[in-house]
Amino acid sequence: MLGAATAAPLLVDLLPLPKVPPIVSEIVAGILIGPVVLDLVDDTAPLAVFSSIGLVFLFFLAGLEIAFDARDRHLALVGLAFGVSLGLALIVALLFDAVELVGAPLLVAIILAATSFGIVVAVLKDAGQTGTPFGQLVIAGASIADFATVILLSLFFSSSGASFETTLVLLVLFLGVVAVVGLVLAGARGSEQLKATVARLHRTSAQISVRIAFLLLVVLVYMSEEFGLEVVLGAFLAGAMVSLLDRENVVRDTGLTEKLEGIGFGVFIPIFFVASGVSLDLDALFSSFDTIVLVPLTVIALLVVRGVPALIYGRFVPRRQALSAGLLQATSLSFVVAATQIGVEIGELEPASAAGLVTGGVISVLIFPALALRLLRPA
Repeated sequence: MLGAATAAPLLVDLLPLPKVPPIVSEIVAGILIGPVVLDLVDDTAPLAVFSSIGLVFLFFLAGLEIAFDARDRHLALVGLAFGVSLGLALIVALLFDAVELVGAPLLVAIILAATSFGIVVAVLKDAGQTGTPFGQLVIAGASIADFATVILLSLFFSSSGASFETTLVLLVLFLGVVAVVGLVLAGARGSEQLKATVARLHRTSAQISVRIAFLLLVVLVYMSEEFGLEVVLGAFLAGAMVSLLDRENVVRDTGLTEKLEGIGFGVFIPIFFVASGVSLDLDALFSSFDTIVLVPLTVIALLVVRGVPALIYGRFVPRRQALSAGLLQATSLSFVVAATQIGVEIGELEPASAAGLVTGGVISVLIFPALALRLLRPA
């Protein structure tokens, strides 16, 4: 599995092939070595564990990328765009249900309204755009979409089977606990002695900063699981908390960000993307004509639901960047995979429908980021 994740981006770069983001080559590699093509690996329990760690780390690094000092107009602008996306997603999902293409319109609407934050951040990072105003605008839009859809998924389709009212109470309690943890960490930041100790141990084999970040990630993921919420919510909040508390850019200046990204993008996250390709159920996908039709319609729906509202950004960025932002926001896979798995487990989605939605997400990752990067190049 790790061999495929290592070889895929190398081969794409060495061979005369279209240059695509590494995540794309990793998904394709998973399809090739999986049971559909070469049948070299199976979707086993150890693979599922490493894949889950990769998904958690993906959301953690996504939260870490949020810039809380971004201008207020970004928040209002991306909030308006996401509101439009949510309305369009519900309309499209109801149309899918009306023609009996796929049921569970609320779940499908939540899936279509999401953006793969981690994938978008990875693409922007490879393009050197994460620190630019355009990059921060896209990150803000993707973060709101991911955070809101994770919340909505936890509220309406909890894998624990709890009712909406119970889940809402648990969510409020969980956010309260997260706030307390944040206040404790904020208080600890005020201790000059503690800061000096952490800075000293950061440069030793203790790598204390990395351990503290991992501890926070594990604690919030564990608590989100105990509260019956999705673990990616805890991972995302852990990364966001590190970013929020880093008011003096200590995390970036000490190289902690690079170390965490090296662990995530170097080891665990590629395994998640390869595993996503391995677990793609193409047999179920081709089981009916409706499921096959669902694939291109999902791609079009993502482009309409998440891409069209990004045209609002054209008031503040050049038109080519607004179009690029729309393509990046329409890129969705990690949330699609997680949400469809939950939908199948609780009986809201058929496996064939889940395969169609996931395949549409795979195609969005294969096409949209490459087109977005092309638009970002000088005309």
